[in-house]
This record gives sequence, C-alpha cells and structure tokens, in this order.
Amino acid sequence: MRQRDGDGMTTGITGSSEHVGDSTDGTEAEGETGVPFDPDATGVIPRLSIPKGPTGPAPDTAADVADADDDGDDEADTGTLPAIRLPATLHIGSPPKAPEGSKEPTESKDPQRPEGPQEHKAAKEPKEAEGPQAPKAAKEPKGAKGPGADEAVSATDDDATGTVPTKVAATPVASLAVEAPPAPAKAPVEPPSTAPTNTPATAPTETPAKTPAKAPAATEPAPAKAKGLGERLRRLGRSAPMWLPALLTVEGLIMYVLALRVAPGPLRGVNPADINGLGLIAALPASAFAAILIMLVSFFVTVAQSTDRKFLLLFQIAVITFALHGAGSLVASEPRFPTAYIHAGFVDFIGRTGETAISIDARMGWPGYFALFAFVTKAAGISDMTTILQWTPLLTNLLYLLPFVLILRQVVATTRARWYAALLFVLVQWIGQDYFSPQGFTFALYLAFVAILLRWFGRVEPRTKPIPPKGLRKLLGRLDAMTPGEIANTGTFRADRLLMLLMLLALFFAATASHQITPFMMLGVVTAFLIFKRTKLTWALPFFLGLAVLAWISYETVGFWAGQIDAIFGGLGRILTNLQRNTGDRIAGSDPAHALVLQARLGILVVILALAATGLFRRLRRGVVDRAALILLCVPVLALGLQSYGGEIGLRIYMFALPGACLLAAYAFFPNLPADSADVREETVPMRKRNVRFNPELTRKLSVVLAACFAVVFAGAFLIARYGNEKFERVTTGEVAAMHYIYAHDKPSAKVLYLTAKEGPEVTPTLPWGEKDIELVNFNGQALVYQDPTNIAKAVATLKASPRNTYLAVSTGQIAYLQLNEGFPADWGARFRAALDASPDVKKVYANKDAALYTWKKFVKGTEIPEPLPYVGRGDPTSPWTPVGLAALALTWVTLFGYEVIRLNGPNRAVKARRRLLWVAIPAFAVAVGVIIERFIYIASNT
Repeated sequence: MRQRDGDGMTTGITGSSEHVGDSTDGTEAEGETGVPFDPDATGVIPRLSIPKGPTGPAPDTAADVADADDDGDDEADTGTLPAIRLPATLHIGSPPKAPEGSKEPTESKDPQRPEGPQEHKAAKEPKEAEGPQAPKAAKEPKGAKGPGADEAVSATDDDATGTVPTKVAATPVASLAVEAPPAPAKAPVEPPSTAPTNTPATAPTETPAKTPAKAPAATEPAPAKAKGLGERLRRLGRSAPMWLPALLTVEGLIMYVLALRVAPGPLRGVNPADINGLGLIAALPASAFAAILIMLVSFFVTVAQSTDRKFLLLFQIAVITFALHGAGSLVASEPRFPTAYIHAGFVDFIGRTGETAISIDARMGWPGYFALFAFVTKAAGISDMTTILQWTPLLTNLLYLLPFVLILRQVVATTRARWYAALLFVLVQWIGQDYFSPQGFTFALYLAFVAILLRWFGRVEPRTKPIPPKGLRKLLGRLDAMTPGEIANTGTFRADRLLMLLMLLALFFAATASHQITPFMMLGVVTAFLIFKRTKLTWALPFFLGLAVLAWISYETVGFWAGQIDAIFGGLGRILTNLQRNTGDRIAGSDPAHALVLQARLGILVVILALAATGLFRRLRRGVVDRAALILLCVPVLALGLQSYGGEIGLRIYMFALPGACLLAAYAFFPNLPADSADVREETVPMRKRNVRFNPELTRKLSVVLAACFAVVFAGAFLIARYGNEKFERVTTGEVAAMHYIYAHDKPSAKVLYLTAKEGPEVTPTLPWGEKDIELVNFNGQALVYQDPTNIAKAVATLKASPRNTYLAVSTGQIAYLQLNEGFPADWGARFRAALDASPDVKKVYANKDAALYTWKKFVKGTEIPEPLPYVGRGDPTSPWTPVGLAALALTWVTLFGYEVIRLNGPNRAVKARRRLLWVAIPAFAVAVGVIIERFIYIASNT
C-alpha cells in the first residue's frame, strides 16, 4: 500500500480517491527508478519540468486513460522526466556559480570527504558572488517555472554556449547549477534575495556578504503592485471551487427558511389552506424548490472535486436534511403526527407515578424509551413537551447521519460513492417513523450497533482454499475469492474491543427494552455476519442476545401476550398476506390525488431497489463483493414472515433495509475502487475483460450528472411521499384545545369516541390523543360513520350506549382522513357537524373551527361518572418453574459473556477455559429456553 503525505494521496483506503500531484520527497523517483532515494546523495539529477503538448506520448489503450480519469479518481500528470542517477565522483570541468539561496554547499556533509578550510571556502563563494548582478542572473531563464526549472534552463544554456565559469575546481556533480531535490525534513529553499542563515560562523566575511544582497531586493518592483483588479478577480475565480459550494449552501438555507416562515405571498410563504391530496408540496412556494435545488447543486459541486472535504460535505447533507425533514416543523403551528401525543402521555404517566402499566397500552411493556425521557424531563424540570415533539423528526434524522457515515467509512468505495450514499439515505427516507417514538430512537441504536460491528469487529480475510472445478460450489468459490467490499481494521487494542463489546450489549439491551422489532433486526445482522464471515465475534454472542430478547418477552410483557397468543404468533409464515396488507390495501379506495402519493412511495421503493441491483452488478463486474451491504439489505426482509404488525411491517422493513440499499444504489453510479487501493494503476478488477470501453473522461462526467438528476427526482418524490398525508397528519391548535378541554373534565374518568368508516382494533384515532391523564381518559371508543353525512344514527346510538362523560370528537384531521382514504365527499365535515347540531339527542359542549365535542343530552337522573379502570402494575401471573429459569438465565449470560471476553485475545488463547465455559453454558441455555416455553404454555392456558 502506497502512502503519501502533504498534497499527495491520502494514506490507506479512507475513501479519498484523489491524487493532486507528485510528491516532492523523492517517493516518485523511488517508484520509477527502483533505487532507494537518498536525500544527501550527490549524483542525482532531479526531474526536469517540461510542458505537456500535442507531441507528447499518447496512451496506448483506453484502459490507460481509465486508470487516471475513470470515475473521478484522478491522478495529476505532472509532465516530468524521471530522475537520472550519475556516479557521485563524476567531474565535469569547472563548477558554475551556485544559485543564490542554495544551501547545498553548507548543508551537505559527505562522510567520505573530510571537511576543511577549502570546503568552507567553497561554501562561502556563492555568497561572495551575490551582488547587483544576482537579480540579472535570476532573470535569464525565460519561460521556466519554479526554482527547479530555473536551474535546469540555466544548466542547459551554459552547455549550449560553451561558457566556462571563472572559478575552476574539481567538484562533484552536486555542485552544478542543477540542484538536487532537498530532503523532506529540511526547510524549503529560500528565494535568491534572502541571504543564507546557516553559513558557518567561521566565515570571515559573513556581514559584508549580506549587505549587497539586500540592495537589489529594495529596488526590485514589488509583485503585488503589478497585480490589478483583473488579476484579483481571476484569482478569485480560480479559487471558486473552494468557497462557492459553502456560499451556495448557506444561501439556499437562508432562502428556504424565508420561503417557509414569512407570511404567504407571491413566491413565498405557506398557506395551510392550499394543502390538498398531494400534501404539503401543493402549498410550498416556488422559492422553496429553488432553494432545495441550490443546496443539491452545491453538494454535487463539492463531490465533483477530487477532494474529500468531509466537514463541508457533512454540513451540506445536514442542511439538506434540515430542508427536507424539517419542513413540517417549520410550517406547523403544533407538533405534527397525532401518535406522538400518546407517547408524550406515556412519559407523563411514568414521570408522575414511577410505574409502567401494560394494561393501559401494550407499548408500555417496552417502556425503555419513555422511561428515559421521563427521567430527562423530570430532572430538567420540563413540564411542556411541545418543543421536543416539534423538532424530534429533524433531530432524529440528524442523529442517523453520524453512525451511518461511520458505516460508510468502513467500506471500500470512492469518496463520491460514500457521500452520495449518505445523500440517498436522506432523500429516500420518507416513511415518517422518526417522530417522537421508540422505533425512531431505536433505529439510531441499530445504526450505531452495525457501525460498531464493522469498525471494531469487522473481519476481512482472503480466500485460501482452491476454487472447486464446477457446479454451484464453483460460483460460490469465485464470489468468495473476490475483493471484499469492506475494510479490515487491524491493530485495535484489546481494551478498546472490550469497551466496544460492552457498548454493543448496552445498545442491544436498550433496544430490547424500548421496541419490539429492533432487537430482532440486530440479532439477524449479527447472525448473518457470522455466517458470511464478516465479524471476529463468535457464536456465543447471538445466543446471548437471542436469550435476552426471549427473556424480556417472557418475563416483562406478560400482560401483553397472556390473553392474545394467536394475535402475536398468528401471522407467522403469512408472507403474501402481510405483503398485501402493506401494499395493495393501502392504495385501494383512496382519493385520486392521494393515490399518487401512495404510488410515489412504491415508486421510490422500486427505483432504489433497481439501483441497488445495478450497483451490485457493477461491483461484481469489478471483482468486488459487498457482503455487508447485502446483509443489511436482505436481513430485514425476513421480518415479513413474522406478522403484519398492524399493517406497518412493510414500513419497518423498508426503514431497516435503507442503509444497505442506499450503499449499493450509490455503486450504480460510482462502482470503482478508490485510487489509493492496493492496485493503484488498475482501479477496477472486472470479472471479465471488456474489449471496448467508453471514454473514461466522458463516463466520469455522465456519472456525476446522472447521480445529480436522480437526486433531484428523489428530492421531489420525497416531498410527495413524506408529506402526502399532511392534510390529516398535521395537528391544529383547535384540535389540541379540544383535547385539553377533555383533560380538564376527566374527573374521575372520561371517554372519547373517534370517527371511523370501519371498526377494528387496528384503526387508531386521527387526533392528538393521550397527551395527559392516560389512566383516566379512554380513547378506545369508535363511532361508525357513513359517506352520507346526514346518516348519524350509528354514531348517536354509540354515544347513547356509552357511560356518562363520554365525548364524540369531530375534528378536521379525522374528516381529512375519511376524505382521502375512504372516499368521503369534500363537504362531508361541515354537513356532518350540522346534522349533529340539529339532533335533539346530543349537545355541543365545545367547538372551534377545527374541532367540536358532543355528548349525550338526556342522561337518566342520578347516573354518575364511572371510576376509571384500575391499571395493573406488577403482580403478573407466573409459573412453577420461573425461579429455575431465572437462575439458568443468569448462569448462561455469565458464561457466554466470559467466553466472548476471553476470545477477544485471539482464537488460540485459553482454549481449555473456553471449553469449560461452554460445557456450563450449553445446558444452562437449554434449561432457560425450556422454562421460557413452559411459561408461554402455562400462563396462556391459565389466563
């Protein structure tokens, strides 16, 4: 592996595929001559700078051009001749005068030549020659650039005219006018007008030599005066690639914020009344789209450069994330997405009572996320979570970028591929699970879990076995022998690995206590990494983690599964049914405009998967197999065979598959290996050679242009897919006020009926429900309504059959949902409220332009408001073998963890101790799993 410092190529495979120029420290001379470069050698003539022209040698093949230009991994062609090494004892007549500022006579110390007075004299002679004629000598070479070029031309002129220097002495070639390259550790050569500072102190004429050297410099015209405004503008234009992307990004950000926050007017502002079936995109001004386009252009201007400007690129992606994922927060007056309010209610309940109540809601069986925020809000004295709910989507997406960028740093890809994958990750994540919710939080834990696996426990080993001669094993063998798509990390300290192992366990336990699906995704990734040999961990870890998940479900969520075993496990294996409920059922019966939103979501899914397949194919043609990306893409799909998860399992699968899909999709445009890989001259290693290749310069530009076009299309599709439900996902101030009225009148209890076109347990209210007093207010009541707004008989009958202090809630969010998804007419809401107002059996107790609350008018005299149902804390049912199972759990975890810690030292360390631990862990694991099964059977049959 070649390493370069300074302006050269970055060391290692870090994603930087740039080669700005040749190094000046002698490494290039070493690479071309095959002789180690000695900075103190006296027989080396450096490269002579020559201009490139049409008469230069043309590349032999198109592949030679591709090595330098393909896919943006450029290597600068300096147009220099290789170094020529001559014997150090070669003498050529008389030495010419050394160039001013040369330090070679004083700094060069040859151990084979004793240093004496003559040598001091020779070192002094160049200084005595300095005077008024020195500038004239410096001006003689015309057309030369740089000190090395000046010296080369001077030497050539002397040879052509046959002039002989006046001072004749036998000296090595190093004393010629052609100066050898300085050593890397030494300071750069000073300009001719500056006197040397390292002249020996014994020189008798040191002071007189300095005086005449300064006189010409004083009379020489200053270069700055010759440069006018035009030269400054040209220099500013040449440096535009450095400052223009940052300026465009800031300009687009300011323009976007002003476009969304100012009062509605021409080309600016957002009027909520303009939101229709297409969602928020119908109300965005044209200036907002222009601002997003400016941000994307600035990003690709930066990416197109052959420089890995990490901080600028990360800032640009963060700004694009703010523009896309923060649009709802900028426009809405209240926190959007109604389900976020019930999660805030869980936090409020835990903070008030210090308990969890799974009998109130099944999500309380995984209270880790809610307990964390209950602790934070109570410790910080926060009583109103409105601001937290408002900005959680944006902050969550910014949090996703950190571990995902770390994942991208662990793959063998060019700078463009990595940052384009990060941009795709922002553009295609429309699913909206990043609100104040456990699934949004645990997805960040999942990304950090994968990043630690790749960074500290990644495994990349070349295949040593011979490839089988035929059959499927031959194909698998060829795939196994390809270049790995991941970076192998070596030299990690054992203490670091132990700390990261503890971090892995902490992330997994936090996800297990907070969400139902995320720990299974983590477990699947670890298992797949072990199967495909992409981690240094052992099989003890997946057994350890799998037992933790089963134990949490068995011991901590009894109130959830005790009475509904069939509902939990009934969807196992029903892949086609679950797929239908997550795709076709979401499109049928929709409003025509809103159907475009749902079709846009499926379109994004199809396109990103097609790009991922294309990227995988292009990488395979280059002899690279990306196992980690394939694992991250395919493992989440296995969850489709579990259950429909309320019709949302497809959304969760899409979310967890995004990291792998975006990485492979980026390879569709930038599939090459970085230029600083092990084989620099041949950037790619295709499985089969192609006889004809396109012009690499053209394909490199087309790749960037196509990637930019897809990014613009994805940005527009994102606004449709993400904010297509904005008409009923946005929460208005009037709806929040109506709910606060109920909280003020919920003593000792209250009940809310919400509107629905079809009754069922999977239909949730489109209301900001449950923000407070979740143990007092019951939101499980459903009022069936019809497309005919005058048909209120069913809703009134349900209200009559409900206990006292029951409210029928009518809100703009519910009406919009019925219009867009159930085909209700546009004026249905106003006519339905008018019918309720005219009914003699109900009365309106609260109303504003966004919501209204109705209750039964003719309660029987003497009826009282019922007491709320008592919530169940601890005291869940158990089984006779539970104590044995708990002991077996503890023993299994201790032994498996000890085995994994010992294994961190290496595969051959403490083999006997590890074997003893396994002999204890295996039977303990069997007992623990047996007790868990026994609990499922015993408790379910006795409940």
